Formats: sequence, structure tokens, C-alpha cells
Amino acid sequence: MTGALRSYGAFLAVPLLAAVLDLRLGLVLALWAAAWALNVWLSRSAAPAVRAAVPVVFGLTILALWEATVRLYAVPGVILPPPSAIGARIATSLPILWEDFVQTFVKGALSGYAMGALAAFAVALLVDRYGFLRRGLLPVGNFMAALPIIGTAPILVMWFGFDWQSKAAVVVVMVFFPILVNTVEGLRSADRMQRDLMHTYAASHWQSLIFLRLPAAMPFIFNGLKIATTLALIGAIVAEFFGSPIRGMGFRISTSVGQLALDMVWAEITVAALAGSAFYGTVALIERRVTFWHPSMRR
Repeated sequence: MTGALRSYGAFLAVPLLAAVLDLRLGLVLALWAAAWALNVWLSRSAAPAVRAAVPVVFGLTILALWEATVRLYAVPGVILPPPSAIGARIATSLPILWEDFVQTFVKGALSGYAMGALAAFAVALLVDRYGFLRRGLLPVGNFMAALPIIGTAPILVMWFGFDWQSKAAVVVVMVFFPILVNTVEGLRSADRMQRDLMHTYAASHWQSLIFLRLPAAMPFIFNGLKIATTLALIGAIVAEFFGSPIRGMGFRISTSVGQLALDMVWAEITVAALAGSAFYGTVALIERRVTFWHPSMRR
């Protein structure tokens, strides 16, 4: 107990020393120290509800530090608006934000993600069935995956037009190869002894695929799907920088930057971050339900 008090005393000495040099810096560091101590105390609890409050407190701490720093140091809004101004902008721009969300996420990112995932899974089955495709297609896939989106997005926008179809095409290109590579590796992850056992049972290629190799590949497949969730939203937003109708997250960000409306830019970033996190969490939840048998899912 004495050692803990000493450590906390040394920890609190930092904001006190900063307060002597700069009162504003001392207030910010004191807020950070108090939140840190609260998070440490909550993380030691065995109650699930209390432990679940740790990321909430951590996030609120970041917002409070952000607000306090901007207010105390009078940072101009064109440099960094406070969270309160961003929240007010979100509250007053809900129709615009919803229209941009539907255009970018639902039409562009989600549709491109679905098409890219289905195409990657179908090609992975062909690559797994025919060995020459693995030797010929995967190197080409690695080359295509290395192409920068800044170079491919304008070309696809010119090919497919300025509406959501071109954004979906960019997303397909971005998510196709990560899902393909992970699926192919997953289909090869079954043990040699297990494959020999299926051969002993006179199982066909498709029976071995359905009952052995496809279930074993599920952790790899979901790993690719989770990686693709972030790539899909990034691809759709970046593609809108190169041409889009007068709606969409990327369009709104580019025009708001030109107007120095940084609160609107951060509002769009906030919506994109929340949508991307919810998308990733949904895929992770489905993974937990499907691969409950895998050792990584055991508590």
C-alpha cells in the first residue's frame, strides 16, 4: 500500500511541477493524471461491467484533454476545433451527414465490399482447385495490391463515372486481394494428417473442402474480411476526391477544407470513424459466432 501511494505521489508530482512553470499545462496534465489513475483502478476490478467502462473512460479522457487544450491555449478553429464545436456541427448537420453516409458507406463501400469479397472467395476456390492458378495468379495479385490508390482511383472514376459505381469499383480492387490471399492460405491450413484421413474415407475434393478445409480456413477468411472493412471505407472516401456528385464524405471533406470549415471536416471524420468501427465490430461478432470452436475464441 505504501509503495502504491509513493508511486501515485511521484505520478502527481509531474502536473504539480508543470503547474509551477505553466498553469495551463499543469491543469491539462492534472486532468490526464486523474483519468489515468481512474482507469488503473477500474482495470483492477473483476466485474465485467466495470472493466467495460475502461475504454469509455479512456475515450472521454481524450475528448476532455482535447477540449481543455484547445480552450486553454485558444487554438484557432481553423487549426483544431474543440470537440464541443464538432458535436454542435454534427447536431445541426444531421441531414447532410446522413446523405453523405448513405452515398459513401452504403452505396460505395458496402456494395464494393460485398462484390469484392464474393469475387475473392470464388477465385480462391478456383486457385485451390487448380495449382497453376496459384502459381500464376497470386504474384499478379500481389502486384495489383501494391498499386497506390491515388493512381488507380482516377482511372476507375473515368471508367465507371462519377456516381457510386466508380467508388464501388475502387473498393473491389482494394478488398479483393487481401481476402483472396487469406482465403487461399486458409484453405491450405488443414493438417496433412487430417487430409490423409479424408482421403482414407474416399472423400471427394468438394467433400474435403466443405467438411474439412473450409471450416479450418474460417479464421483466415475472417482475418481478411476484417482487414478489408477499413480498406473499403478508405477507398470509397479517397475515390470521391477525384470526382463525385454533390454528396459523399470525400466530397464534403474536400469542399469543406477549401471553405476552412474544419468543424464540418471533423464531423465527417467522426461519422466515418464510427461507421468503420461499427462495420469492423459487426464482422468480428460474426466471426466469434462462426469460429466459436477455434482456440483463439476461448475465454
